[in-house]
Amino acid sequence: MIKRPGGIKLRIIVASDSFKGSVSAIEAASAMEEGIKKVFANSEVIKIPLADGGEGTVEALTQATDGKIVSVMALDPLGREIESFFGILGNGRTAVIEMAAASGLPLLKTKERNPYITTTYGTGQLIKAALDYNCEEIIVGIGGSATNDGGAGMAQALGAVLLDKNGNKLSFGGRALKELDKLDMSKIDSRLKNTKITAACDVDNPLCGERGASAVYGPQKGANPEMVRELDTSLAIFAEKVKEQLEIDVLNVPGAGAAGGLGAGILAFLGGSLKPGIGLVLDAVDFENRLKGVDLVLTGEGRIDEQTAYGKAPMGVAQLAKKYEIPVLAFSGILGHNYQKIYEKGIDFVSANVQSIITLDDAINEGYSLLVTNVERAMRAVRIGIDLRSE
Repeated sequence: MIKRPGGIKLRIIVASDSFKGSVSAIEAASAMEEGIKKVFANSEVIKIPLADGGEGTVEALTQATDGKIVSVMALDPLGREIESFFGILGNGRTAVIEMAAASGLPLLKTKERNPYITTTYGTGQLIKAALDYNCEEIIVGIGGSATNDGGAGMAQALGAVLLDKNGNKLSFGGRALKELDKLDMSKIDSRLKNTKITAACDVDNPLCGERGASAVYGPQKGANPEMVRELDTSLAIFAEKVKEQLEIDVLNVPGAGAAGGLGAGILAFLGGSLKPGIGLVLDAVDFENRLKGVDLVLTGEGRIDEQTAYGKAPMGVAQLAKKYEIPVLAFSGILGHNYQKIYEKGIDFVSANVQSIITLDDAINEGYSLLVTNVERAMRAVRIGIDLRSE
């Protein structure tokens, strides 16, 4: 706990997710540092930008670990070649991939969205590129997909051959899976056997059914009700063939339905595992060890509400900080329904950037300066507390 009188240097970690659409995780860390320095000018601020496996994960992890971003050509969801990227962490042994960087919805125009034909082939190419760097571990963030192919395209890029009953190779996309008859894994990249692969997954949807990949996420990818039914059937056939031929049951595994079934594909084809995104990220940046000797932790995300209490970035930060009885302050753009739940989970203070009536556009465009001011206000309250303790 903080026991030092005012004016003495504090050691503070700032570890925030992005404020989506407003400031990146890296910008949020800088804004928080700026707010801190307005009150505690001599403080040591350790910036650890975070992400939960979605957009910004590569940037946040490479920055936090002094790693690097590698550019690579890959196919987009419609099979067009684009410039993509992945990250190598500072240890030189761990790669981090955002599947959305090759297979993501933002890569398509609205009229191009079609989960019948979109593919995760580009994600497989990113994994292959990471293997070429001799990485021993690969973290795959599986948020933001444009696909519904169960990871079939990813497997095809890595050497797996998917055949119909006539021995013909399947085309790309989720619809083709209804013709799946044989999974030939004989030529899949042998380096996968010696590589630890983990998917950063923050949903628990099964592969099929009312809560499955097609029903829940298909419509945002361009699927109408008829397409949803056909895609769900295709994934069920896929799961049946995986169980029969690979002896892996992916149908009802929590998270198997993430990213259009890519969660299932990582389990089936890569021998990988699914884990909560923020836990993976905190492990990758060695967050717990960096808490030693810290007086205060600041965290945040764009919206803090009841859902924040269930596994989002601020809660992962708070749970580790509380092991060492370090106070945790959280900041957000706005506060939502039942945000008070976070007090039960280890966060001691929360404050929203918006303290007066302004337009949404202004709140987004001025997100950085609003966050600086928000943190400064909180630091002034912290200073009062320190002064009272020192009397």
